[in-house]
Amino acid sequence: MTTRRKFLQLSALTSALGVLLPSSAKASTKSNSPIVVSTWEHGLPANAAAWNVLSSGGLAIDAVEAGVRIPEADPEVRTVGYGGYPDSEGNVTLDACIMDENMNCGSVAYLQGIKHPISVARRVMDKTPHVMLVGEGAKAFALQQGFIEENLLTAEAKTDWKNWLKTRKVQQINIENHDTIGMLALDKKGNLSGACTTSGAAYKLPGRVGDSPIIGSGLYVDNEVGAATATGMGELMMKTVGCHLVVELMRQGASPEEACKGAVERIALKLGDYKVFQVGFLALNKQGEYGAHCIQPGFNYAVHDGNGAQLIDGKSLLKGA
Repeated sequence: MTTRRKFLQLSALTSALGVLLPSSAKASTKSNSPIVVSTWEHGLPANAAAWNVLSSGGLAIDAVEAGVRIPEADPEVRTVGYGGYPDSEGNVTLDACIMDENMNCGSVAYLQGIKHPISVARRVMDKTPHVMLVGEGAKAFALQQGFIEENLLTAEAKTDWKNWLKTRKVQQINIENHDTIGMLALDKKGNLSGACTTSGAAYKLPGRVGDSPIIGSGLYVDNEVGAATATGMGELMMKTVGCHLVVELMRQGASPEEACKGAVERIALKLGDYKVFQVGFLALNKQGEYGAHCIQPGFNYAVHDGNGAQLIDGKSLLKGA
């Protein structure tokens, strides 16, 4: 529960939610288009694939799909796609969404047996009048579209799950246990798109879906303003519609970093137990400015533009940043 003293302390941090900083104080970094940004260190190889599309004049929507397919297929990335941690019953269930510059979007949730949920989400966007398909319906659609059913539970993930069964300790999504890759891109035409994909919280209850496939929570794109994606405890982003909030703060004049900070502070103000979780937001605006902010130190994000690739530590609300 947030006390009055804590509320006043946090209120002092929330200038991005009220009076915005003047443009001379904007903290985000600017890059000329094209550019791609994504969450976590596994965003580096994902960005490289996206950059191959962008640098040749390709569309942002194609770049983000190509980019996040890299960690989806990498069994070493234990929180996305193939090799991801299963739920409490040992089933790998995947969530993803994608959104383009025209507000077209597609999403899948609780999808099993398909290695690339982001591409299924793209087909939902391109081939159906719907936004989201879930569970067996999403799987049936994927198979109809020519996707191949595969066993996504690797030997390593299965061993970890069996060890977890001995204690059944709840896995908090924090600095030690995070999930998701979210990716945002600005192409040579100046158009924005985004993608988000995950295997979700390790050993979650069967049927649990987080923010990653939810447009507005785990991803949001407004081509007039900017785009945002999120990582961490999905329930917190769902309760605050976090990525939509980030974009709306940018619409009001906040830089990407300020907007991400504002969304983190909104969570801190509204949800009293925020300190035990990790949440990170990453944003990219129409001008090529990018920035991030998180609750706990330890969140980083990858950037790839005409100057090459880099990994940047996001600033955090709690001490240690």
